[in-house]
Amino acid sequence: MYKLYSRAGSGGFVVEAALELAGAPFERIDVVKGIDPDEQFRKISPLGQVPTLVLPDGNSMTESAAICQLIAERHSHARLAPVPDASGRAEFLRWSAFMTSVMYPAVLRIYYAQRYTTHAEGAEAVKAAAIAEVDRGFGILDAALETKQWLAGEHMSIADIYLLMLAHWHPEPRKAESAWPNIARVCAMLRDVPVLKDLNVRHELW
Repeated sequence: MYKLYSRAGSGGFVVEAALELAGAPFERIDVVKGIDPDEQFRKISPLGQVPTLVLPDGNSMTESAAICQLIAERHSHARLAPVPDASGRAEFLRWSAFMTSVMYPAVLRIYYAQRYTTHAEGAEAVKAAAIAEVDRGFGILDAALETKQWLAGEHMSIADIYLLMLAHWHPEPRKAESAWPNIARVCAMLRDVPVLKDLNVRHELW
């Protein structure tokens, strides 16, 4: 059984979704925001970050996109990601990496701007630049969806659920409806998926 350290409203949403869609049994352990994690948790997550997944063999890993990719590989029946030789594999890897390397860090700079400046009045400038970067990234993702239903092609993947999470983390969560219609379309379809609807009761993304 997997053991997932997570909390409501965090990147644990997409990992919980992957585990639920894969039908993989897991125990969820809540890590309370603002309270220093215990020493045992620090050993498996040196930065004290969630989500952190403890694997059935006792090894652990962080980084939500990497966790999701591992779950997809280990539970291929759930079709959470294109298989290595599938036509959509390259796009899946590309956009998964883009969202974790460009979009996720920019979102963090929006909500934790004070961490990214040593200037007493620098937080607002950091936040403004981060919002511009996020908007630019969503524009790129929206264009990528122009000619296809999902980020990886014909089938939904965990990358699309990652996009759903990021879109609802935007300071203007309904901006996609007017600015990025293809992202809005994907999000609307995903919000109707029963597993995601159930998870949203806990995570309150929308």
